[in-house]
Amino acid sequence: MILSISGVVLLGVIVFVFFRKDGLKASHAIICALFGFYLASTAIAPSIRAGGTSLANLLGGIKF
Repeated sequence: MILSISGVVLLGVIVFVFFRKDGLKASHAIICALFGFYLASTAIAPSIRAGGTSLANLLGGIKF
């Protein structure tokens, strides 16, 4: 678990630097995919999934 969290933090910092420095390129997208993969294996993954579902339901309920 400690290794997964440290990997998530490291990849999160790298993704943040890529966005701030010079946009997102193909190699950067691979790092982002790895970040998502490692983030999905942490304890916070269910909270992120619940938040995403809640946001989708909120946006789906908007009437125009």
